[in-house]
Amino acid sequence: MKKSALALAVLAALSLNASAQTNVQVYGIMDAGVEYVNHATANDGSQVRVVSGGKNTSRWGFRGSEDLGGGLKAVFNLEGGVMLDTGAQDGNLFKRQANVGLEGGFGRVIIGRSFTTTYDLVIKFDPMGFAPNYSWATSSNATGPSKYGMTTAFDNLIKYTGTTGGFTYGATVGMGEQAGSAADGRKYAVGGSWFGGPVGLMASYEQINGNTLAATGDRDKTTAFHLGALYKAGPMTYQAGMRGYKLQSGKAATPDVRGDTYWAGATWAAYPWTLTGAVYHVNTKNLPSAKDADPTMLVGRAMYSLSKRVWLYASVAHAKADHGQLVGLSRDDPGFGSTQTGVTTGIQYRF
Repeated sequence: MKKSALALAVLAALSLNASAQTNVQVYGIMDAGVEYVNHATANDGSQVRVVSGGKNTSRWGFRGSEDLGGGLKAVFNLEGGVMLDTGAQDGNLFKRQANVGLEGGFGRVIIGRSFTTTYDLVIKFDPMGFAPNYSWATSSNATGPSKYGMTTAFDNLIKYTGTTGGFTYGATVGMGEQAGSAADGRKYAVGGSWFGGPVGLMASYEQINGNTLAATGDRDKTTAFHLGALYKAGPMTYQAGMRGYKLQSGKAATPDVRGDTYWAGATWAAYPWTLTGAVYHVNTKNLPSAKDADPTMLVGRAMYSLSKRVWLYASVAHAKADHGQLVGLSRDDPGFGSTQTGVTTGIQYRF
């Protein structure tokens, strides 16, 4: 079934490309590396492993548009993840993007599955560019409750994005599609950014509703707001941001889960070299003092461009948590100690 779906997608893209008014692009990122990480197993052992997406998540996709006249275009995007270490599909065939919509002077409106307004804004203010190895700007460390993070993509969404001068703004609604309550399972994201000269600023807010619990009549509700700033001076770019996270439980006598994540970093770019250093810190809240991890991660990365599409990179990171609590470097891989150190070297090819 998966092979059939992929074949249909390829045929559809080729068919669309035959139309003179339709522009269809096949694109992707192939990113693989070798990682050493300590405190990576239950017996406190270290690992050396091949990883897919050391700098950016490996992916492939189709995107296109058709001119409808009068400044109006129809647009679509299909994008799926791939695990280069095994060749496996990363989730659903088009887990990352599956949407269609219209674009014009009013902006862009799409329907389907896509990244949220919050994600689109925050990633531009992350020094590591939302690297799977190693960044906490969107997800925090893997061992925190709910990762003190944000939701990067919504199913069943309606999304608007607009631009005016240096401003970019938008909103995303993910339909809960629960019978009897339009609010159950509903997801919201809204925000904007401004870039003028060397300065950039960003603010966003999101809310994720759970389903109403019969026992209390309440529902879980997660909220996260973000603030960010950047400054460019010659070959240097300085970035800083923060997230305020809160999970309000629908269960009786259950305390909120709260945590604020802060990050800052600097990047020096002079082709073919790009050097980045960053620090991430999570201030965990509403926890007993002995359980208050407050983890911090230091990261450094060097990239060397072999061409405009091919990069070699090496990243090193060290994370530490207080009070003997567990900490993990990456959003998907838990740690088994109060510290963890990792080194990743890899290659990325973009097409």
